[in-house]
Amino acid sequence: MRAGRLRDAGAPLRVGGRHPRLPGVEETNADAAPARTDQAHEGGEHETITGWRVLHLFCRLRDDADLAAIELACKEGEGDGHQVLTAALLGHKADLAVMALGPSTERLRVLQSALRRAGCEPVWSYVSLTEVSEYARGVPEAMREARLHPVLPPAGFDAFCFYPMTKRREAGANWYTLGYEERLSLMYGHGRSGRAFRDRVVQLVTASTGLDDFEWGVTLFGRSLEDIKQCVYSMRFDEASALYGDFGTFVVGVLAPPADVLAMLR
Repeated sequence: MRAGRLRDAGAPLRVGGRHPRLPGVEETNADAAPARTDQAHEGGEHETITGWRVLHLFCRLRDDADLAAIELACKEGEGDGHQVLTAALLGHKADLAVMALGPSTERLRVLQSALRRAGCEPVWSYVSLTEVSEYARGVPEAMREARLHPVLPPAGFDAFCFYPMTKRREAGANWYTLGYEERLSLMYGHGRSGRAFRDRVVQLVTASTGLDDFEWGVTLFGRSLEDIKQCVYSMRFDEASALYGDFGTFVVGVLAPPADVLAMLR
């Protein structure tokens, strides 16, 4: 699958009363400790553990957009253990990113409807689930919880980036014909490359096989756009990416509370 195109048309503690810190790049790529083979194969080699629903909406504001109603929709979307993040986007692809996550599919749909009524017209979206993959079965409980039920946004990481990715299935480079131990080794090396960015970039990888056009969505929170750029560039040299990774459209912007984001879009 090649790069996509944008198309027109249990309650956690909030930041400030910190839940276990969302792991950095090196932790979310299974390098903190490789899963033991016996742990990875419990319940089946390919079984993953999923947590919350995750919805990314990338919107343009209509001329009749009601900014107060947009802000209210985001606030109301946060009830019952759900989280809503907003970013003002750079470039022509969209104006506003809304990332919502939590246990209820229905609540995410209600948020999407409320935003559209308020004048946010989605031009692209992405649907996924938080996940602990088969390569990370052996991670400590705190890291497992941070992947399944992350507390966002991480304080001080105001640069926002999202892109989807998939593992390649081509002659000579088919991820899904590799044995489990080889895939585990590649993922371990890929994650190890991120250690240099542990204080500069935080990522959340969410699973979307069967739910959207790619297999994972990657959300990056950086201290700066430069940190995000350098992280992505450096990790592309890993064999797991260089031989087996296909990437979709990248969207970047500035993460801020809804009122501040909407002030940038006036």
